[in-house]
Amino acid sequence: MRLRHKIIVLAVLPMVAAVLAIALLVGLQSRELARLEAALLEDSMLAAKRTELRHYVQMAQTAIQHIYENSDKEGALDDALAREEVKRILSSMAFGDDGYFFAYDRSGTNLVHPRQPDLVGQNLWEVRDPQGVAVIQRLIEISRAGGGFLRYIWNRPSTGQPADKLSYVIELKRWGWMIGTGIYLDDVALGTQKIKAQASANITATMLGLALVAVVATLAVFAGGLALNVSEHRIADQQLKLLAQRLVSSQEEERARVSRELHDGLSQLLVSTKYRFELAQERLQEGRDHAGQAIDEGLAGLTEALGEIRRISHDLRPSLLDNLGLPAALEQLAEDFGRRTGIAVHTAIGPAPLVPPGSATTALFRIAQEALTNVERHAQAQQVDIILDSTEGNLRLSIRDDGVGINASANEARTQRKGIGLRNMRERVEHHGGTLTVSAADNGGTVLVARLPLVSAQEGGKA
Repeated sequence: MRLRHKIIVLAVLPMVAAVLAIALLVGLQSRELARLEAALLEDSMLAAKRTELRHYVQMAQTAIQHIYENSDKEGALDDALAREEVKRILSSMAFGDDGYFFAYDRSGTNLVHPRQPDLVGQNLWEVRDPQGVAVIQRLIEISRAGGGFLRYIWNRPSTGQPADKLSYVIELKRWGWMIGTGIYLDDVALGTQKIKAQASANITATMLGLALVAVVATLAVFAGGLALNVSEHRIADQQLKLLAQRLVSSQEEERARVSRELHDGLSQLLVSTKYRFELAQERLQEGRDHAGQAIDEGLAGLTEALGEIRRISHDLRPSLLDNLGLPAALEQLAEDFGRRTGIAVHTAIGPAPLVPPGSATTALFRIAQEALTNVERHAQAQQVDIILDSTEGNLRLSIRDDGVGINASANEARTQRKGIGLRNMRERVEHHGGTLTVSAADNGGTVLVARLPLVSAQEGGKA
């Protein structure tokens, strides 16, 4: 077998096989991640809608309670009049474009349906949705069992088209009525479809990138094989060893870069999004306002996380740094952190030379993100101080908290020393010729100080 053929067999084929295996693994992992994200989003949105439906039904109960409970008492409305008054009240209550209350008796006869009045008086006991669910029968069974939820397909009044719907019902036992309301789930389906579509696009882009790498590498190896002289076996072997070493080194460097980006960028976004959804859940459970705002912020966080995934392959800097610069970016980061966690954050941006956005400012910004995440997870702090200034030719970022401190728990300290977060921060600083120190503060908290030479920071901004 000729040398170039051996090179093709020994180098190109294993490399192509490895690329194909990597592509398969990435595709499978990406699809699984998209499935989990879609399931998480659907579960969160359905939980919020269940809480919302309970709230609506409780409002309806409150509106009719005085009539229902007093209808059999002396001096109250006649029972028939009381029932008509309750029907009128339920018919008048509405929310959104397609939000209304309905009522049925135990035989399945519709008593209240303000959006489809032609159904009033009809017996719908045998009505089934396109999936074969006996809707009215199931709703009556659920109400008689103490109340609960049912998901089914029902014609949307505003469009007349079948749509996925979630309803919550209860029973007025003395009258034998089932009353309830429902919410159409178009937004849930739309959210999960967006996640799946984006995941499919990301998988396609990744596959194309891997295919391009495979083609370029194959051509390079093939061209090198053609250029080799059969009599120079020893030189060829040495070159192949160097190539293999460079390939391994490049793979390790790329893995380290992707690891830093995933941990310091995407992880922070997902943690922030998680807490926003938890905040929305807490507000909904407590009946507080602005839950929708927290959900919107959470969805915005997911959108930003998806954008971060797309940007990892292009090694872009945070847009906040490009638009506002490091001082303003740190101010915004502190404001968002304080608003989300309730921890007081004080910033002191001292006089410092103007440093253009670049890899150095990105490193400091990522360090601040990671440090605040550690404070939120481990420190149990009430206050955080962020200081950015210049001293002795260095750009200095100092983050101090009044929490439990790094020596409060030997196990926790040992975990932090071994954690990937601190190692990533140290690698970022040392890459620019700087230093990172973490120590216990006088007040029992923790102080993190990152120093970068101004010359390195300014050159990094111009790069």
